[in-house]
Amino acid sequence: MINLLKIAKTESDGGNLFEEISDLYQDADLKPSGYPDAVVWQGGNHDGNIKPVAHSLTDAYALLGTIAAIDILGLPFYAVPMWSQFRHDSKLEALAWFGNIPATSIKWSTAGDAYVNDESGNKVVVMGKSGNAHLRTQAGVYCNVRPYGPITVVRSMPCLPYSQNKSKFTVDDSGIVHSEMNTPGVQMAYANRLFLKLVNDSGAIGRVATKPTQAMEDGINAGLHSWLIKDTKFEIGRKYAVDPYEEHKESIEKIIKLLPSDFKDGMENWSGRIEQHIADTNYGLLIWDLINKENTVVLSTDLDGDRLTDLLADISDPLRSYSGMVAKELGKDINTNELWEEMGYTTGNGRDMTSVMHRMDGPPIHEQTLGSADAMLLRLLDGDEWVNGTKQPYDPRIHFVLIRDAYIDANPGNKDLHDWLDNALNKFDEVYSGERPGFLDGYKSLKQAITPWGK
Repeated sequence: MINLLKIAKTESDGGNLFEEISDLYQDADLKPSGYPDAVVWQGGNHDGNIKPVAHSLTDAYALLGTIAAIDILGLPFYAVPMWSQFRHDSKLEALAWFGNIPATSIKWSTAGDAYVNDESGNKVVVMGKSGNAHLRTQAGVYCNVRPYGPITVVRSMPCLPYSQNKSKFTVDDSGIVHSEMNTPGVQMAYANRLFLKLVNDSGAIGRVATKPTQAMEDGINAGLHSWLIKDTKFEIGRKYAVDPYEEHKESIEKIIKLLPSDFKDGMENWSGRIEQHIADTNYGLLIWDLINKENTVVLSTDLDGDRLTDLLADISDPLRSYSGMVAKELGKDINTNELWEEMGYTTGNGRDMTSVMHRMDGPPIHEQTLGSADAMLLRLLDGDEWVNGTKQPYDPRIHFVLIRDAYIDANPGNKDLHDWLDNALNKFDEVYSGERPGFLDGYKSLKQAITPWGK
């Protein structure tokens, strides 16, 4: 077994975490495009039957959870050092390494500021903090797709609806939307196309959540959307009063010129129902979609998408609580969590809601945020993960869910792998049912319960 507590103490004390972890794995032959000197490790059973997945080794519990999960499962993997101190020391170069790995990848984001040691031994906030924006740029990410029960949100990235100043607003010949921000218009086009493909393939309602009459960037985004649905079979329900393609035609044509000549090939046969909303009106509608279990795909900007996905992650608890109030008023004492599941609702509180970042070139990056990673690490180091009985220990299930999704994505059609991953998740649920074990005890129990891949 790996000494996870020693790794946690090394990180907490600002010790040589690189040396500690590099001893666990061997150097990989695979290198990211354009970075021949990048540090990439490999481990697990590379049997040639399944494609490996690349893991980012970030901070706190995200780091420990990843190391534990890949050790338990034994699947072939690559790993890139990406914890705060290492990124700081390498001036964010590790973000570029990871963002250009030619393999389906898994990235963790941890909320909060990360403090590291500078060259003088002083504590400073890590360069780039989470590095999300920098990583997305390096990786050529154009959208983030996040499912919440029946609702799938397509967040166009990077695309921030900030600018309302027409005098500063231009689109140059390289497709960059210039205002207070610099937004790659080509990436907007790719996000729009993926949104329409998901609507076509799934039969779900497509809702557009932008502010084209307020923000210049959103006007361009909506114009690209309008151009893409021309000559298709999509039915438009609610539509914008002004066609944003015609309104911004000169700017949008600059972006269209940069797209591959076959960008719209096959789209003439795509169909489905599209509702063009102003972003703010979506929130209430989506709650109704959630209540009615209406399959929906939403296109949003990154900024409004952030608000949207936070709402969806949090809304289930108030809905359940309110249903309990109504039941109590009617003289019923019910367990609303159990009732929620019995009625067929699948959303929880956001813990198992993963997302996928799609890249312009290369396999996707699966992503999850671990908001309280630092606090949970301190609980482990303090020796009381229960906080005097007021809390439950960390539940590492999301690591296994995320790994499952990524390996299935990297190995479509591999039924043996799919079945094995489902069985491993079932074994996990057996170990963590009832009274939740502490993290280290859970790791030991999972090692005993799950037979590694290929063994």
